[in-house]
Amino acid sequence: MSTTLAFLGQFGDAMEFIFKERESVGGGVQVGGLGEIGDLGWTHLKVSLAAMLVACAVSIPIGLYLGHKGRGEFLAISVSNVGRAVPAVVLLFFFLAYVGNGFRNVALVLILLAIPPILTNTYVGTRQVDREIVDAARGMGMSGAQIVRSVRLPLAMPTIFAGIRTSTVSVLATATIGPYANLQTLGEPILSPQTYGFAGGLGAAIVVAFMTLVADAGIGLTQQAVTPKGIKLAEGPRRQRARLALPTRRREAAT
Repeated sequence: MSTTLAFLGQFGDAMEFIFKERESVGGGVQVGGLGEIGDLGWTHLKVSLAAMLVACAVSIPIGLYLGHKGRGEFLAISVSNVGRAVPAVVLLFFFLAYVGNGFRNVALVLILLAIPPILTNTYVGTRQVDREIVDAARGMGMSGAQIVRSVRLPLAMPTIFAGIRTSTVSVLATATIGPYANLQTLGEPILSPQTYGFAGGLGAAIVVAFMTLVADAGIGLTQQAVTPKGIKLAEGPRRQRARLALPTRRREAAT
């Protein structure tokens, strides 16, 4: 371990693994370094991005349709519950028999993992649009499609992006199961300690955590950017009232 990182102990060893190649635990093979971590990270990002794009393309139109029509609440809730109940690894091994190893298998599992939060949030966000606003748009002669596109969708965007944010974090973290289906993602060092050692697993985990934090922050900024100005202006006084009411509640609780 380099002198610069030695004082950090195992964390420093893991950081060194990310930037510098070393001999594998068994010997005879060079592992780690920016070259390998970069390749594994790129595959990790590709399968995660593909899953998110497909999940959004499927979930958002369905959620908008169900929310606009005012039906399908049971479907949205059921999909959400099933998505949380079935472990991703179970799906991965189930699809091995029908899809085989590789990119498609892992992507399919991640798509199924990503759909529930996006679908549920799209439905909820669409249904939460004030009925009076929808009636006013209809009174102006807007068709159903125009109301969805120009009224419901913009007002539901903050809630939709909250679902996308949740799904993205889950997908990036779960893509580490890729090596089980012969897809070399950042899960390779984590799931192969006999080759990469503890430092390799921790180093890959640090990279995954960093990617997740960056993605979460980026989507959070996008969520703020797409939030209609009227909603932001309405949230300001609401938060101010909540802050003013907090000391009163504390005094009441103390008495």
